[in-house]
Amino acid sequence: MKLYGAPNPAPNPRRVRIFLAEKGIDLPETPVNMMKGEHKSPDFKALNSLGQLPTLVLDDGAVIAETVSICRYLEELHPDPPLFGVTALDRAQIDMWIRRVEFQVQNPVRNFWLHAHPRTAALLTEYTDFGQSNVEAYGRALKWLDGELAGKTFIHGEAISMADICAETAIDFATWIGLERPPELANLAAWHERMAARPSSRA
Repeated sequence: MKLYGAPNPAPNPRRVRIFLAEKGIDLPETPVNMMKGEHKSPDFKALNSLGQLPTLVLDDGAVIAETVSICRYLEELHPDPPLFGVTALDRAQIDMWIRRVEFQVQNPVRNFWLHAHPRTAALLTEYTDFGQSNVEAYGRALKWLDGELAGKTFIHGEAISMADICAETAIDFATWIGLERPPELANLAAWHERMAARPSSRA
């Protein structure tokens, strides 16, 4: 297998690195220079037509893109420790939380990044007012997540899951682009401290 990715602060490749570290899987990452546009080159788009990272190429040439899909495949090969759940209910609820994190937390971060950050100004037509409106949306999302974390160690309960990995990478990237976590959200702060303390967080 060959995993194509990019270094921090790119959040999606980091998701897979954290997942691999939690699993103890040794799968080196082949770096793609996004600053030079290597992910949009004809050669790379022949692998992933959207020109996005990460991308996993299997030994038989099959290609898997999208972070959660890559991690689901690796979970099938390496089920322990489980990061997508064990029982049918666990798997459904973790899938629910992944979707919630992506729609509620990650989407406002993405919209702000694309439409209100100077680093992306040359990439697309920016709608700055829309981009800035996502600052408030992100704040509401964090307040909601803070409430959901009350009495929990991790998003799904007492064990780390893919939902936590998705949330951590989204929130850390948000901080990097200037979207801060309100300090009064104590449950969120405690959860983030637990995540940051894990060796996988430095992957």
